[in-house]
Amino acid sequence: MLKIEKLTHVYGNGTRALDGVDLTIPQGMFGLLGPNGAGKSTLMRSVATLQTPTSGSIVFDGIEVIAEPEKLRRTLGYLPQDFGVYPRVSAYDMLDHMAVLKGISGRGDRKTTVEGLLNQVNLWNVRKKALAGFSGGMRQRFGIAQALIGNPKLIIVDEPTAGLDPEERNRFLNLLGEIGDKVVVILSTHIVEDVADLCPRMAVLAEGRILLEGAPLDLIAATRGNIWQKTIDRSELDAAREKYRIISTRLFAGRTIIHVMADASPGEGFEPVSGGLEDVYFSTLDASRRAA
Repeated sequence: MLKIEKLTHVYGNGTRALDGVDLTIPQGMFGLLGPNGAGKSTLMRSVATLQTPTSGSIVFDGIEVIAEPEKLRRTLGYLPQDFGVYPRVSAYDMLDHMAVLKGISGRGDRKTTVEGLLNQVNLWNVRKKALAGFSGGMRQRFGIAQALIGNPKLIIVDEPTAGLDPEERNRFLNLLGEIGDKVVVILSTHIVEDVADLCPRMAVLAEGRILLEGAPLDLIAATRGNIWQKTIDRSELDAAREKYRIISTRLFAGRTIIHVMADASPGEGFEPVSGGLEDVYFSTLDASRRAA
């Protein structure tokens, strides 16, 4: 279990990226959902011991992470948002090199580890190919392979599906789902569908604060009966914003579909929406903006 208490980080320019974050993350997949600039990467980097927060505590399975970063690194797998590799090196050689860095010194042990991981992430057939020739999805699967070296108990993946096509995204999410049963896996993303597909528990982070936490199904159930939709012309949108509490909009066939938060039907033309995690997310952000 990962326990984060009162975690705050203020950068040198005065930006408060984290503002008293409290989170308890159990074994399994956990989704950290928030817009760009919410503080997700700062939180993940702090947990991964890549930066020291201004104040607060992080404890993982009895390890005081801030005081004992080396202990955590022995049991940590991390796929950052910008995962850099040597482009001319083959997938096999790069993974072998990373295994050495993770302390797997025996040639036989490394061979077993590297070959097993390449098969697990479905990259065995391209193991001799230079990483520069990998697609975005292949690079992300390689990133997961390197994160799994040493059988980590805590795995962090930061914005892993941004920029992937639908097929590669599904392949990557299936891979994450396979490894998320017996360890703590934190999926940090701004993509609502990724969390909806994978995570039995989640939290919403915005402006450095936790706005909402719980099980997606419970959070969705709490919005039922309060979300309404209507299709309008784009020219009507400004007037609708003045009249209704619009939490989200999207275009369909050249017209605009609005989702409105209300205890009862806002009026003619509105239909009830059964609700989904996207409505939970947008209504939470909307409530935060209104309270500011």
